[in-house]
Amino acid sequence: MFQGSIVALITPFRDGGVDEAALRALVEWHIEQGTDGIVPCGTTGESPTLSHDEHKKVVEITIEVVAGRVPVIAGTGSNSTQEALDLTRHAKQAGADAALVVTPYYNKPTQEGLYQHYKAIHDGVDLPIVIYNIPPRSVIDMTVDTMARLARLPNIIGVKDATMDLTRPMRTRLAIGPEFCLLSGEDGTALPFLAGGGHGCISVSANVAPKLCADMQRAWRNRDVDTALALQDRLMPLHTALFCESNPVPTKHALSVLGKCTDQVRLPLAQLADASKATVEAAMRQVGLI
Repeated sequence: MFQGSIVALITPFRDGGVDEAALRALVEWHIEQGTDGIVPCGTTGESPTLSHDEHKKVVEITIEVVAGRVPVIAGTGSNSTQEALDLTRHAKQAGADAALVVTPYYNKPTQEGLYQHYKAIHDGVDLPIVIYNIPPRSVIDMTVDTMARLARLPNIIGVKDATMDLTRPMRTRLAIGPEFCLLSGEDGTALPFLAGGGHGCISVSANVAPKLCADMQRAWRNRDVDTALALQDRLMPLHTALFCESNPVPTKHALSVLGKCTDQVRLPLAQLADASKATVEAAMRQVGLI
């Protein structure tokens, strides 16, 4: 089962293309800092604007650099079932440990459509699948009942829950059982999600503060609640600031301040406004990162 601080990795760009050297360095840095797992090509990795070749290359590089030291959960979702199936097949061939598959956005499928989408991917590729449920971005919300139905399929093994509904981990665990992997998709609720039975967080903030995020998760696993709460309190200004504009724009600015990569994003995302830069940098100072 996946657990702890799993980074939703940004895709670094330089001169309009993927900065492969920066990507390799970021992956290595995460392992050094104690990150428990890596998700390339999720929303934070700007997957909607990566070409298929770029998407596959980012997944391959991540798996190559990780070299089995931590799990790699490749983002393979799409609002086209066939495209998601193709990307999941590639993740399997590349050596990923699992696939993160987002609920189809824009199409607005019914709960039956959601079930059939995931079942088609499940039946087409022998790879563990983590459902990514994020209603604010995809417009639809997978119900606990639909998730429980999908969990009967052997390779549907968990969920990245970005609903911010803190009853979800408890209701999901009671409906499916403790073996179903429950990962928060919201840094601000990561600690209460753990208290509700969660196993970890697929984190945006871990891009910028990997050690602090990993230490918070580790403290919880060690039943050191006071330390976990203190770390979550310390990180909260960062969790807030990294969403002052559309993700991952603030995160890329923060990483550029740390000298890890450029702050380049792809349209329709735009560069961070000056006022937002000040917000992000103030939070980084408050947390102790600069």
